[in-house]
Amino acid sequence: MLDLFFSQITNQLWFKFVFTLFFAFLVGLETRGFWLNKSSHIKMGSTRTYTLLSSLGFILYSLDHSYKLFILGMIFINSVVFLFYKQKLEFHQFGILQLIIPMLVYTFGPLSINTPLWFFILVFVTIIFTIGAKPVSIQILKKMDQDELILFSKFLLLSAVILPLLPKNTISTYLPSSPFHIWMAVVVISSISYLGYLLRRYFLLGSGTFITGLLGGVYSSTAATVVLARQSKQFSSSNSAIQAAIVAATSMMYLRLMVLVGILSANLLKILAIPLIVFFIVTLLIAFFLNKNNEPSVNSENEKDKNPLEFATAIVFAGLFILMLFLTEVITEKFGALGLKILAFATGFTDIDPFILSLLNGAYPNLSEHLISGAFLIAAGSNGLLKAIYAGIIGDWKKNRVSIAVLLISGLLSIIWGAILE
Repeated sequence: MLDLFFSQITNQLWFKFVFTLFFAFLVGLETRGFWLNKSSHIKMGSTRTYTLLSSLGFILYSLDHSYKLFILGMIFINSVVFLFYKQKLEFHQFGILQLIIPMLVYTFGPLSINTPLWFFILVFVTIIFTIGAKPVSIQILKKMDQDELILFSKFLLLSAVILPLLPKNTISTYLPSSPFHIWMAVVVISSISYLGYLLRRYFLLGSGTFITGLLGGVYSSTAATVVLARQSKQFSSSNSAIQAAIVAATSMMYLRLMVLVGILSANLLKILAIPLIVFFIVTLLIAFFLNKNNEPSVNSENEKDKNPLEFATAIVFAGLFILMLFLTEVITEKFGALGLKILAFATGFTDIDPFILSLLNGAYPNLSEHLISGAFLIAAGSNGLLKAIYAGIIGDWKKNRVSIAVLLISGLLSIIWGAILE
């Protein structure tokens, strides 16, 4: 009943007209606020101008269904905008923001009449974000390396253009995956790592040790543990903020693994969801508890992460992934379940992502889903043991004893949980 009422209201002409004027007025307000502290700039209208422009576009579009009046109105507005821009150039002001916005606002009428409400709102939000994006974009540009956008463009080329063209046939019995699935695994893991990299480098850099641990866990929990262990040496005694961050990095590893499983293997998620959620929640709660003491944080702005989209990094990862596919197939064929579990334990002391993805993307008809899930948990657990060793050797056993204990216990429990799955 409510849906029907909403549909009837939003389809009324008067509602669309009011909505058009309202959004145009808001764009005018945002524009006025943007130019408020720029007294030296030449300005062209704001709230009243944009409201009248939108009403003009709405009326002309509604009166003439051949759209000739609307087109004439657009030509008139473009002429005024051209004269305005000519005057701007005389004062050496070259920005075209004030030229584009009036033309967009003029189209609000046709948009409200012909498009769904959500699309009209999306256009409005895009305009508002664009007007207010300059301070944010300047901040990002100050932090951004010169090659950052080039790397991102290469990644889009390899993921959105090259990936769909790769064959989907299995390579061989000893490489139970296809070029498409191999490269898709690289794209997925790189995308998740890139999200953590962006958040840490451009948005939450220097926001505290605990946040560093959380975001480091998304990017690479092992790398985050190494950095935090090294920073723990700056203190004469144990620092609870660093202990919390080390544990938080591992908790995010479990969340990251769960996202990978959810994307690449819905069947395994049914088995792995409970242990991964348990380890994620428990370690995260311990991290929050350790962070309660509010001890001094370490400024980590000098720590520079490597961009996970670098082509060399992706190629190395693809090579390791293929190697893990081969080893998993050969070892399980010759040594069965015990061989797979030993391999899982050993790979935990390296980069576990290639092995994890080989389990999720490979075709192993002789292995049960429970056995594959067990190997998954064993690898994650032994990786926790590796991070405990790093925290002790790179940092200090005594200073980091709390986080080391948490990593050892969670790692051993994960290994035990994986070992009993058959």
